[in-house]
This record gives sequence, structure tokens and C-alpha cells, in this order.
Amino acid sequence: MSTTTTVDDDLWSAVGDPTRRRMLDLILADGGGTATTLSAQLPVTRQAVAKHLGVLDRVGLVHGTPSGRERRYQVDEAQLARAVAQLTAVGTAWDARLARIKRLAETMQHTRDGGRQG
Repeated sequence: MSTTTTVDDDLWSAVGDPTRRRMLDLILADGGGTATTLSAQLPVTRQAVAKHLGVLDRVGLVHGTPSGRERRYQVDEAQLARAVAQLTAVGTAWDARLARIKRLAETMQHTRDGGRQG
């Protein structure tokens, strides 16, 4: 794997919010949702839900289609898969970094301990 991972900051910012992650879960579970149906399941107002849906829509995680007086949103599974792939890649990169830090710390500790005994 490459040592640098391309990360879509807007996408990560969008899924970084716990309310938006919960909304994605609800939309996936229900096969779609509107600001009204989602606000009934969340501790936020319909207006707040609509703003969150706007953020998710701008980064392509959901797409809205007219449904009566509202918009019905569905998750874009390809974009969600892209977000998951980025998260996995970043997690793998950080695991490798942390392993290197651990090895350096162990080497430093061993060198320091060896110096005391000499």
C-alpha cells in the first residue's frame, strides 16, 4: 500500500458528524427517508435534518428525489463504499505508523537499558 492515502476531506467531514452517520444508518435501514421521517427518529428538528441532508447530498452520499412536498433521500452505495474504502486505507496506514513508532520506542528502551548495565 502507498504511504500516502488520498482522502476526500469534504466526504470525511460529512461522515464525521454523529447525527449524519445516524441518518445514513436510518436511510439504509428504511430504504430511504425524508427530512420529516428522519426528524421523527432523531433528537433534532426537521430543519436541522434538512441541513444535514444537504451536506450529505453535496458530497454525494445521498441523493434526493421529489416526493410530494418533500424530497426522499436514498444512500448512494457507491459513494458510501468509497468512504469506507478510504477509512480502511487510512486505518491501515495508521496501523503501520503505530507499529513503526512502537519498534522505535522498543529500540530506544533497549538501548537505554543496555547503557545502564554497562
